[in-house]
Formats: sequence, C-alpha cells, structure tokens
Amino acid sequence: MNRKKVLLLGSGAIKIGEAGEFDYSGSQAIKALKEEGVEVIVVNPNIATIQTDSDLADSVYLLPVTPYFVEKVIEKERPDGVLLGFGGQTALNCGVELSENQVLEKYDVAVLGTSVDAIKRAEDRDEFRTTLIKNDIFIPKSMRATTVKEAMNIAADIGYPVIVRVAYTLGGGGSGIAHNEEDMREIAARGLSQSRIGQVLIEEYLEGWKEIEYEIMRDKDDNCIIICNMENVDPMGIHTGESIVIAPSQTLTNEEYHYLRSVSFTVIRALEIVGECNIQFALNPATGEYRVIEVNPRLSRSSALASKATGYPIAYIATKLALGQTLPMLTNKVTGATTACFEPSLDYCVVKIPRWDLTKFPRAQRVIGTQMQSVGEVMAVGRRFEEALQKAVRMLDIGRELTDLKGLKSDIEAEMKHPSDLRLFYTVKALQSGMPVSRVYELTKIDPWFLHGMNRIVEMETEIGSRPIGNTLRKAKILGFSDKKIASLTGTKETEIRSLRKREGITPVVHQIDTMAAEWPAQTSYLYMTYGGNEDDIVSEGTGRKVIVLGSGPYRIGSSVEFDWCCVHCVWSLKERGIDEVILINYNPETVSTDFDTVDTLYFEELTLERVLDIVDKVNPEGVVLSAGGQIPNTLALKLHEHSVPILGTSSIDIDRAENRATFSSLLTELGVDQPEWRMLEDIGEIKAFAKTVGYPVLVRPSYVLSGMAMKVASDESSLEKYIEEAAKV
Repeated sequence: MNRKKVLLLGSGAIKIGEAGEFDYSGSQAIKALKEEGVEVIVVNPNIATIQTDSDLADSVYLLPVTPYFVEKVIEKERPDGVLLGFGGQTALNCGVELSENQVLEKYDVAVLGTSVDAIKRAEDRDEFRTTLIKNDIFIPKSMRATTVKEAMNIAADIGYPVIVRVAYTLGGGGSGIAHNEEDMREIAARGLSQSRIGQVLIEEYLEGWKEIEYEIMRDKDDNCIIICNMENVDPMGIHTGESIVIAPSQTLTNEEYHYLRSVSFTVIRALEIVGECNIQFALNPATGEYRVIEVNPRLSRSSALASKATGYPIAYIATKLALGQTLPMLTNKVTGATTACFEPSLDYCVVKIPRWDLTKFPRAQRVIGTQMQSVGEVMAVGRRFEEALQKAVRMLDIGRELTDLKGLKSDIEAEMKHPSDLRLFYTVKALQSGMPVSRVYELTKIDPWFLHGMNRIVEMETEIGSRPIGNTLRKAKILGFSDKKIASLTGTKETEIRSLRKREGITPVVHQIDTMAAEWPAQTSYLYMTYGGNEDDIVSEGTGRKVIVLGSGPYRIGSSVEFDWCCVHCVWSLKERGIDEVILINYNPETVSTDFDTVDTLYFEELTLERVLDIVDKVNPEGVVLSAGGQIPNTLALKLHEHSVPILGTSSIDIDRAENRATFSSLLTELGVDQPEWRMLEDIGEIKAFAKTVGYPVLVRPSYVLSGMAMKVASDESSLEKYIEEAAKV
C-alpha cells in the first residue's frame, strides 16, 4: 500500500539498555522511507542524534515519546502510517498504548510492519508462551504471575533456582535469578513494578546452557532468511548485552545450526512478525536440546551488531518490508547484484565485547547478570577468534590488553564463578596460572573451544618473551598481539617493533566485509585489516583528495552519541568541500558513522597509533581530522605529529596545550588569567607537601581525560594518596 506520510518513533534519551543503536536503525529507516518519496515525521527528544537532524527527516518533534505527546503530533500531522520497531522498547510500548487507547484507530493511522497483535504475542509473556507451545516450540518450564504471592507459589512448584522475566521491558529490566524465597520476593516485586502490564514470567533456570541468537527477516509473503547467527561466549544467566558475542557461531555442529535455523523460521511465522526480529535460544551442550528464551519483535542492539557484522542493512530492509515490499524485490546495496533474499555468508570472525563504566561508581556491585548494565560495546573483525578477541579488548579503551592482569584479586575461582565485568581477565589469569581448561570450563561453563583459543594467546605470550622476536613476530601478529604489547614483552619500544615488522614485510592486509564471502564483488568500501591474509582485497587509488576522520570508539558515561553526530556532519562537510574520498576509522557498531553508506570508505578498526598509521600507509591522505571523535583522537595528536601525519584543524601542539594540565595552566599564567594555585608533580612527597601548603581540600586533575574521569577532591592525606594512584592509572 502506498504511504505518503509516516511517523517514526525514536527511543528518547540515551540510557543503559538503550544507546545509539536506535539512532542508527531510525536513521536507516528514514533513508529507506525518503527513497520511496514518503514524508517522514520523527518524534524523539534526543538532540544529539542524526535522526533528529533537519538534514534527514521532513519534520522533527523534540518531544517525549509518550502517548500524550505522540497523540498531539498525530492530531497535527495526520500521518497515514507509523513505525514502532525502530525506537527500542520506548517506541514499542508507546505504540501499543496508542493502539489500546484507540488513538491510532481514531486518526486512521496504520501500524506498518509487525502488527500490534504480533507485538503482544512476543512481548506479553503469557501470550508468547501459549503461541510457542501451540506451535510445538520448546520453551523453558514456566508460568506467568501478576502478584508476588503468585510468583512465590510458582517458583516453589518449578523448584529453585528460577529466572524471573518481565513483560514489556528492555535490557532485562527488573529480571533476575532467584536461588531462594528471599531472592524471589525481592525480584518479583521489582519486576512487577517495572512491567508495563504488571506481569512476570517465572521459568526454570537453564544453568550452563549455551546462549545462541538468530537475527531473522520475514516479509508479508512469508519469505524468511537468517541474517546472522551469533554465539554468546558466556553461558545462560548473563544478559546478551552483558556477554561477549561471536559471529558466526563457532561451536555449533552443522546439525545444531540448521535445526535452530528451522526453528527460527517456525517462531517468526507463528508470531507473524513482518520485518526483523531477534530470537534467543538456550542450547544444552551435552544433549543438543534447545529452548526458545525470548523474541524481540523490533530492532535491538543485537540487530545493530548483526547488521555491521554481516554488512546486511537490516533496518533499511526492514523499513522496505514494512512498506509492503518483499525480499526478492529488494537489492542488497552492499553487493549491488544479489537480492535481499540471499543469506549473508561470513569468511571472517566478529567479536563483540560490552563496555562497562562501573569504576565510576565506587559503591556499585560489579557483578553482571540478567539485567543490562553495559553502556556500549565494541566490535572487532579478524580472520580468527584470537585476533578479533585481542583487537576487541584494546578497543574497549580501558587501559589494559587481554593479558594485562595487574590489579586483579587473588581469588580467581570465586571471580569466575560469580561473573563481573572483569570475568574475561580472570579467565585468562586462570589459564596463565596453569589451571587446566577442563577446570576453567567447570567454573565458567565457557565452551572449551573459546578457552583453548585464549590459552593459545597465553602460550604465545610466553613464547614472545622467551625467544628472539624475529622468530615469533609473524605468528604473534596473526594471533592479534599489538606492537605495543610485543614491545613490553621484549623490553623494546613500539616504534622499534613497527620498524622491524616493516623491514620483514610483516604488514596487515585490507579485507572487505562484503556480505557474500566474495561470491559477488562488493560495491561498498567496508573494510577491516588483518594479518590472516597475503594481499589486499581493495587498493586505494593514488589520485584524488583523501581525508581520514577518526571516530570516538565505544559509548561510555561522558562520551555518547553526540560524537557520532559530529563525525557524520564532518563527513558531509568534507564531501561538500570537494574531498574525493572521505575515510572513517571507528569500531562502534551502534553508530550511524559506521553505516555502510555514510562514508566513501569505512575501516571498522582500532583507534590506536599502530592501526591509524597502518591505514595512513595504505591511503596516503592529505590529512587526518581529530576534532570530531572526542577524547580518543585527541590522545593520538602528538604521536601522529611525531610520525609526520598531517593534522587538519587545531594543531597537535595546541591540542596538547589544552589537554595537558601543566601546559594549559602555564598558558593561563603567561596570559595573566587568574586560576587556583597548582603544581604538576610526580613525587608523592612533593605532592603531600604542596597539599599542606595550600591546605585541604585539593583537586586531583589528570590530563587527557573525558568527563572528569579520575578527577577527585581529596580532603586529607590518605584520600590524596588513593586518588593520585587512580589518576596515574588513567
């Protein structure tokens, strides 16, 4: 059916559980709608997003995504259709309420794509359970409850431990694992208060089972495809947003993969979803039994990851399907040759690791579980698991690599049994200490395949430190070791390792993320670098003006979607000013700037000195833009300058003058600008003496940090010592 005006509901403010992935999906939806000549109305109060930019939508209402305000917009604009699946749980819940209140019927607004009835079948825990049982789909033993007393009785019948799942919430909000009656009473009360309809599902806890996800697309004619299957490294009991995820799955047998693929088609058809959905499975590693855990009838953080991992534009295609088109009718814009009905094929490995910022909250529990606490995530691409895993850890920008284990507690077993944001590092520490893979598996239930991969990294680290580096350098790079890490293990400098590599011809090659594993040539320059190859898939031509823009890395507290907005506008402005090829480097799968058609060339890569220099060597740009990507690019300013890389805009010297506390304060003194008395000191004795001279409290201010990280007010000598140590780490 032809639609002239469509209302798109956004996700509102960035929050834990709802980050930039919905700006990405909403922006793709707007592009798809505009291609069809549809007028687009957006309701979203987040001013930092691309989808609320006047360059994309026809009209933007910076209003809360609630039934009251959205009805006012509908009354004024009179759209003939609304999209509910592109703004996370906020948009979905709002749309369902508008339907239940008969607002959509009153103004004759059609829900495009997945219907409200289908949304309810997936979101209402009781309807979900009934629908799947009716279609012979295996689900965990479960029952719904609407009161705490009812929940307690059900848990007693099923037997502890049980997991409590909440209807109509995002990121596992309100959910939890109850091991006894006391846990159950608390979790049930919390879950019921957070559910839109006051409903929770009490189900058996499948401890130790694998968690597998399938991203699926279905059109109105019942054509279905699997876009991507992903495997959580962490077992059941940890929310997928808190888990390390690998795509494609690595430990499933061929039979298991195709069986779950077939079940996925049955599920999406039974729920009558049109467009995209995400299905989460539990899989018993011993018996091969499965259970369907959850279905998201909308775009999610997992769908953003799947889209970037495969190169398949999920949100774009889902929008076209919502308008009534079918998969065979649509062309895959990455290949330019195949239809959207072709399932993606990957000849590389993708690793996603969540980014937490729990260190900013000293009293916060660092335990991770069924509720999402991560504020962002990174995605690394490599030719093998070990390479991608080590890249992903560096991408987190937390000041440590995979085998940097300083500051970890000595009770390794307790830390592995009770997962925290540092679980990966404790697992590596266990392997480093000589603990057998079988024992690590007992404690973590992480599949031995992944543990053996981590163990290969541990063994290689020992080899690097015990043999001449020339004998092991190529093997180390294939396993993902950085020049900086190799230098620290061999007592040399990063620049020396880089020079040695280049002399020996050990340099990374450029590979394409092409959706179809090179069966068809890709039409887009969507790239990554790897040591698992012999030649470049694509070569940068020497003609034309080229500029590199550095992105901002993962979302974190203090660095959010605003830098994605800056990067996208920087790209647009450079193109307007005659730059032939704009090259972006970033690795955040939730961003618009890492969309396949935002820039001329996208490197889904690390923002480290090593990798930026590798790309500069390949591209030979006229300059690099640092100012759009926030703090990470700024930290590279002086180092890039030392390697004679031209920096466009503010010079590296002036960036350092602003970022370095000592040079900045010296500048203020030189200009005669009043400021608090200060000193740049390294000796703890001198620091204490200065604090006594000026008098407590004093402020500890590290250089080159974002949002005041590690900036603390010390009120006495003991707190001063503690804060100085923290600032030094940062």
